[in-house]
Amino acid sequence: MTKEPNTRLSDLFALTGWSKGELARLVNRHAAACGHQQLSTDTSRVRRWIETGEKPRDPVPKVLASLFTERLGRVVTIEDLGFDRHRRTGSRQTVDGLPWAPERTAAVLTEFTGMDLMLNRRGLVSAGAALTAGSALTAAMRDWLHDAPPQAQAGAGGPGRAGHVSFDRYEAAPVGSEEVDALERSVEVFRAWDASRGGGLQRKAVVGQLNEVGGMLAYRHPLHLQRRLWGVAANLAVLAGWMSHDVGLEPTAQKYFVIAAHAAREGGDRPRAGEALSRAARQMVHLGRPDEALDLMQLAKSGSGEETLPRTRAMLLTIEAWAQASLGRGQAVRRTLGEAEELFVSDRSDVPPPSWMQMFDEADLHGMQALSYRTLAEHEPSAAALAQHHAGRALDLRADGRERSKIFDYLSLASACFIGGDPEQADRYARLALVSIGQTSSHRTWDRLREMYRLTGRYADDAVIRELRAEIEETVPPRAGLRGV
Repeated sequence: MTKEPNTRLSDLFALTGWSKGELARLVNRHAAACGHQQLSTDTSRVRRWIETGEKPRDPVPKVLASLFTERLGRVVTIEDLGFDRHRRTGSRQTVDGLPWAPERTAAVLTEFTGMDLMLNRRGLVSAGAALTAGSALTAAMRDWLHDAPPQAQAGAGGPGRAGHVSFDRYEAAPVGSEEVDALERSVEVFRAWDASRGGGLQRKAVVGQLNEVGGMLAYRHPLHLQRRLWGVAANLAVLAGWMSHDVGLEPTAQKYFVIAAHAAREGGDRPRAGEALSRAARQMVHLGRPDEALDLMQLAKSGSGEETLPRTRAMLLTIEAWAQASLGRGQAVRRTLGEAEELFVSDRSDVPPPSWMQMFDEADLHGMQALSYRTLAEHEPSAAALAQHHAGRALDLRADGRERSKIFDYLSLASACFIGGDPEQADRYARLALVSIGQTSSHRTWDRLREMYRLTGRYADDAVIRELRAEIEETVPPRAGLRGV
């Protein structure tokens, strides 16, 4: 039977500019540096990897992933190279190795974070990859997310080694309840920092902590500890994804959101898996792909399970409404946000919300409503008044330590005022956003500022707005891309 070429490896190989002989020499040199002096790869073997889909033996896939990561300046995993391991027979066609087998989650997590940290250490920029389409992700993961969660392998036969997953020389040891307590507290610290200052300053620390947890998951802990560790992994992966999105590392962010969904499902927490996928949907709306966001939201909602609390369901609906607003579907926006409000107030708080939902409070509900109506106002200017109302309520309710959210609220309010024909009020709120925007390491705040700046164009003859535009132009970094707006 004729073997098929490895198109993933071929496509990435073409981006490197290497010859086959050069890649063979690099593999041998890198492997020898890692203690594998016996490895001998030649040009014909590289050709077979690419043209016939031959799978190299360990440690070559790991060596190739490291070489491609360094060459392309973005994370490249073994799966990205087309060397999928432990693929389940009879499963539906996967996309970029998704979903992977349950026993592979810790390995994928550890490998991806290790490559990400390597990029950080060497000062490379994780960019240049393409996002997987939301519809493709949904098709690949629908059956996997709706199936019964896999039986936890932890505890079967007692504690022990589950299998090698770490690619670093240092490997974590088994942990007890006190260590897991400390890990859960660290998540809260990272989460608070992200809400206050943005994702840029602590992203590396979160990725490093997630890498450590991946090593811990290589051991069979008692079931209750293993589930908690999966919960920590899911929370850290969501944070790593959100911080990556916040600083513009979009393909990296998407991968972390998918890893988070896998980790949550491994721990039996379907609502957490759904929330992780909703982050990927928010990312799609931000990048101007609302149709794909809606595909992901349908999967997030249906896959979350019946145990999802009303407040969590309300949060999911606000993201769906934002995607609908981007498409100008005013009736759907109003209906969806109305349902979100009803769910939010119906939550009697008799069941404590999970830690990852504590950031979604009444202020966040109004903030998302403001964003949805501000987005809809681009299609229906009458929605600007509703955006102003909800942004004002969000600001009144915002707690200290939520500086990035306050910036978004000010920008939603200013944008709504510009659309609604009130440039004087718009100028006031825009300047309040400018006061603190430079104190965060969030590219998304600059993206929203750019959208607001575009709306100032219709008032460019006004002296006050002209001054505001000049101040924005002097303040924003080149990456904000005001040129041509």
